[in-house]
Amino acid sequence: MEDFKNLRVWTKAHELTLAVYQKTRAFPKEEMYGLTSQLRRASASIGENIAEGCGRRSDAEMKRFTQIARGSANEVEYHLLLAKDLSLLTNEEHQDLVAKVMEIQRMLASLVQSLKVPILAKS
Repeated sequence: MEDFKNLRVWTKAHELTLAVYQKTRAFPKEEMYGLTSQLRRASASIGENIAEGCGRRSDAEMKRFTQIARGSANEVEYHLLLAKDLSLLTNEEHQDLVAKVMEIQRMLASLVQSLKVPILAKS
């Protein structure tokens, strides 16, 4: 696998994480160890897992870590919905961040599909 910084999906995930950090600065202090922390960690986890998969140097490992990143993206999508429903994000902020997450989810799905991992024969 190539350097993770050269992957468009990693760049998009990093940009999402920066946007999440920016938006969560305005969250109430009582959410610092709750929703703020969960949303930040889940968004950072997307890029982290892409980077770790690239570092493993095998398509099978890259596929596994890409699937974990997809799970983190789904987690971010839920946390964003919760933040909107708690009126911590405006509808516009929510829509903007969700659009970014959905693009990343599509890119991750394509990346998983592109990884050629042989199916093991059953004994």
